[in-house]
Amino acid sequence: MNFAKRLANRALLAGWRWASRAGEIVPGTREAERFGSFGRGSSLGFPAATLMGTRAIHLGEDVLVGRQASLSVGYGPTQANLPERGLVIGDRTVLGARITIVAHVSIEIGDDVWFGQDVFVTDSGHGYQDPTLPIGEQFGAHLPVRIGSGSWIGHGAIILPGATIGRNVVVAAGSVVRGDVADHSVVGGAPAKLIRRYEPGVGWIGARGDVRPITSGHFGGLFDEPDDTIVSA
Repeated sequence: MNFAKRLANRALLAGWRWASRAGEIVPGTREAERFGSFGRGSSLGFPAATLMGTRAIHLGEDVLVGRQASLSVGYGPTQANLPERGLVIGDRTVLGARITIVAHVSIEIGDDVWFGQDVFVTDSGHGYQDPTLPIGEQFGAHLPVRIGSGSWIGHGAIILPGATIGRNVVVAAGSVVRGDVADHSVVGGAPAKLIRRYEPGVGWIGARGDVRPITSGHFGGLFDEPDDTIVSA
């Protein structure tokens, strides 16, 4: 690479880093003030993809939203009668890059929920019953979505209308979730099915009846074991 290209590359990357910092939406910026609430310590990465109906979006404290995020409430930017709290995101929740959350009535996400990248969440789909109309012009039922505190939503997962996900739930990457998921469950697949559940005093019970022990700490007790028992994932 010649000197001119190296210089241009360095300048472009420096400019992008500056734009990423300057364009970040944080408390005190004009864009943050357009939200229903935007908690202390929260940030929304630059560039965002789509931000619509922000007066009906509420972010708790220390929320981290990745780049290219789409957060919207309603059917269009001119809709006047938005729900007051169409999208509510709890404290310390992390929304991965390119996440899309589309709310029409109510999507609630608890505290300390972590999302992978490319996750899609919506509380409404399309109808199909009228054979004379294009599917895109038929509106489905509005069914609220709830995601409990402490849960993990894996990369590329899809959360469909009416889903109620409990606390400390793992949704495997690429899963499609509809309906109720109990607290302390691991689900996966399309449609998502139960893989493992927690039973107090017993452990984590698999769908085939195998039991994994209960452990504690950020590393699941991994480093409490002798060195010769540690196996890489």
